[in-house]
Amino acid sequence: MKKRKKRVELMVELIRNRCIGSQEELADLLAKEGYVVTQATLSRDLKMLKTTKVPTERGGYIYVLPDSNSLKDRLLATGQIAMNANYQSGFVSLEFSKNIAVIKTRNGYAAGLAYDIDMSRPPEILGTIPGSDTIIAVLREDVSRERAIEVFSRFLPLDQKLPSYLL
Repeated sequence: MKKRKKRVELMVELIRNRCIGSQEELADLLAKEGYVVTQATLSRDLKMLKTTKVPTERGGYIYVLPDSNSLKDRLLATGQIAMNANYQSGFVSLEFSKNIAVIKTRNGYAAGLAYDIDMSRPPEILGTIPGSDTIIAVLREDVSRERAIEVFSRFLPLDQKLPSYLL
């Protein structure tokens, strides 16, 4: 049991401090530290840690931990950085229905974008629910579409992709 606990602690450290994009890559890093694991064991450990794979700026994916303390997460949460149009190239469209915003993305991009929105904790957004290519964002009832567009423009390249009836 001690060995498993130490292995999982090492996994957490590796995921927080490196950009790990596959189980094979993670298994190789663990093996270098003396922990040889099967793919099934690695899958169980990743599931237990509630890791998520999110898209990167370069089109790949990396593992992230929920409520991770990474520098980017801390900067997003404190509003010290805002995403720009080049950050999330998977964005397709944004539409509204009352206090619900529906954000369409390329397949696989929704989870990472929703994570960034949630980590930045904008007061206008109660939370997001991502699918593989769609995000449902629930806005506070008193938030106007104009204000919501301002908030989302921190994360999305909205200048060219909004339907004319939203402008």
